[in-house]
Amino acid sequence: MNISGQLVCADQILPGTMSFDTLIGDISARPDAPQRYILPGFIDGHVHGGDGADTMDGVDAIRRMSRFHLSHGTTTILPTTITRPWSDVMEALRAVAEVRRKGNPNGPCIHGAHLEGPFVSPHRLGAQPPFAMAPDPEHVTQALSLDIVRVVTLAPELKHADTAINAFAKAGVRVSLGHSVTDYEGAQQAICRICIAGGVTGATHLFNAMNPIEGRRPGPVTALMCSDVTYAEMIYDTHHVHPASFHLARRMMGSRLLFVTDAMRGTGMGEGESQLGGQTVHIANGTARLENGTLAGSILTLDVALRNAVQAGTSLPEAARLVSGNAARYLGLSDRGELTVGRRADFVILDRNLHVEEVWVAGERLH
Repeated sequence: MNISGQLVCADQILPGTMSFDTLIGDISARPDAPQRYILPGFIDGHVHGGDGADTMDGVDAIRRMSRFHLSHGTTTILPTTITRPWSDVMEALRAVAEVRRKGNPNGPCIHGAHLEGPFVSPHRLGAQPPFAMAPDPEHVTQALSLDIVRVVTLAPELKHADTAINAFAKAGVRVSLGHSVTDYEGAQQAICRICIAGGVTGATHLFNAMNPIEGRRPGPVTALMCSDVTYAEMIYDTHHVHPASFHLARRMMGSRLLFVTDAMRGTGMGEGESQLGGQTVHIANGTARLENGTLAGSILTLDVALRNAVQAGTSLPEAARLVSGNAARYLGLSDRGELTVGRRADFVILDRNLHVEEVWVAGERLH
């Protein structure tokens, strides 16, 4: 099969034609290609829900929310848990594993789960419910036994954090520092531990639910941005992160910065009341907030994040890397994330205004 348009490659926009089946077979220049943009499929490594559904609700909800995000360009997704009683978290992980095992018809690829909670600081919960717990060996072993966790959010100051970091890293799970009260030195030490264990370090929603940068207290953000090996998520809805902070992070981190949505169940449902982890959430003016005003995840989709980046002055190839290629490298997904011969034919077609027209997964048009 062939498709033509403005191909958004890693470092250029090429008017051309792409041939493919399940993989990309050939790319050639075509000066008269249609004025529509073809980008690699988006990858969302941190997403709780959408279209009224939530990862914690089970198999049907995971399929529903993933199909919603597919309609916004996401072709690979990591359904994400929230801090709840351990039995609830394990049940959600089993549901993600079942969807991955049985397949997700008409939906994006389920790469695995992001375990965000309960291994977070009770003093930096953000919108997480108050069920935080230390990552003791028994619970870490249970989580790993399902072979479905691909990213874990972990506060490195917690009891048992060192042994948990070692276990997760050796299992190939990305260890993402977040929901933490650690300081610069604590973050540096955690990054070193992860590297020694052969793991990959991430940061959960950079700038949010962690200590800020100050002149005499650089905080974990500085350690994360200055490291040469650490990746970092960002929720770029312009509410969680100011455009100036986005520019600082992208200049410091380059290909190690990646966009996520952190979307909650009310995403796509319009303004009104919703729910997150048993808590009432109010959606209005582009944000989701708890009763006390705390941001409660987001109502972001990755196509909106891409448009926000372009509006902030980012080139379209760089914006495409932020929603696709950078996450692919972080997650070790070498078979996707770029329009390159031999990669999966996961791609998104956008109109001139960067709105989604078509979504293709492994060479099949699903939207």
